[in-house]
Amino acid sequence: MVPGEIIPASRRPVWLGAAALLIASWIAVAMLSLQARAGSDVVAVAFPPWWRAERALMAAASANASIVRMTAIPALLVVRPDRDGGLRRLYEAGALLTMDPQAIAGCFKSDDDLGVGNDLRRR
Repeated sequence: MVPGEIIPASRRPVWLGAAALLIASWIAVAMLSLQARAGSDVVAVAFPPWWRAERALMAAASANASIVRMTAIPALLVVRPDRDGGLRRLYEAGALLTMDPQAIAGCFKSDDDLGVGNDLRRR
């Protein structure tokens, strides 16, 4: 090293570690609170977000799960898994996460289901 040579600082921003920890903890809390219980009759299944609806439907069908409802997100389905190891087969078919559909039901309600706009129709 030559005297007077400047060593470039290659440091990450100070806030980057805190932001990564915040995001990781948010994901962990969401996964734990939305997780479907074993023996649930109906579950919401999240497949990889890059999957099209056809692929998600085929994966659910290959796990012997009955489709209850499709959502606005093609990779998110509400299904009735088979009683004998249905959740395990959904994961084997490619599911990333199984959730309690009650926890996410508010995300898929239309304005009419919530009573929004009824005042405008009466006038």
